[in-house]
Amino acid sequence: MMKKLLMASAALAMLAGAVPAAAKHHKKDGVEMSDAGLQAILDDESRSDDKARDIYRHPAETLMFFGVKPDQTVVEYAPGGGWYTRVLVPYLADNGKYVAINADSSATNFPDRAREARSKGWPESFPETAAKWTGVNAEKILAFESDELPDDMKGKVDRVLIFRSLHGLLNGNRADAELRALREMLADDGRVGVVQHRAKPDASYAMSNGSKGYLKQASVVALFELNGFELVSESEINANPKDMANYPGGVWTLPPVLASGDTDKARYEAIGESDRMTLLFKKRD
Repeated sequence: MMKKLLMASAALAMLAGAVPAAAKHHKKDGVEMSDAGLQAILDDESRSDDKARDIYRHPAETLMFFGVKPDQTVVEYAPGGGWYTRVLVPYLADNGKYVAINADSSATNFPDRAREARSKGWPESFPETAAKWTGVNAEKILAFESDELPDDMKGKVDRVLIFRSLHGLLNGNRADAELRALREMLADDGRVGVVQHRAKPDASYAMSNGSKGYLKQASVVALFELNGFELVSESEINANPKDMANYPGGVWTLPPVLASGDTDKARYEAIGESDRMTLLFKKRD
């Protein structure tokens, strides 16, 4: 399997180099919407399972809006199952640096010792996992808890990317501490890109406090401002007006989880994945 993945990675690099220069750039409202190397990764057959979600997650447009470039140091916060990891790692492998960050486990109350052990061992296990996903050598993939980033990397990170995980930080009462840790990592001209399930502006507290997966956009902006950031730009790239964001079971009612099983499955599949805000922040002086 590893040999196959490595061969795929090499073929991908050749493909990226073979794309004509004229195909590299497409702008919408002044923002780069595509990049030849990135598009080659997104089109690669190794993403056959992940690709079905591109219509909801718009990875090329999202990463270009965030200003991610292949020679940057990029932090992916809470990579989870690795959907974006499988794009970012090969994109950054040759000229940039990919860094996965998870929350400080010492501030977490674990339900059992097995889960605690998995969490504390994650910085060592994740690079190997991501290497198997992508065919990129594990030595090129870094992983740390948020309080353990090496001193020589602090203030050197070009982009921090947070995909659909802010609600988890709020639910765990860790949002302030984690955002401040991420601020310390960021270069002075760095940026934080956020994609988050979006509650309606008039949603009740119960539907917008994070317990259902949804947050109000104004609340997210206020949270970042409180922790030393300011909003640079926002986009509707990942908007979905079909999502009413009012399901008793929360955002997990929609694809890909479909927590209600076969109950109203066709209805939820027709809605698609959640409505999402897409925000870009910088450090405030």
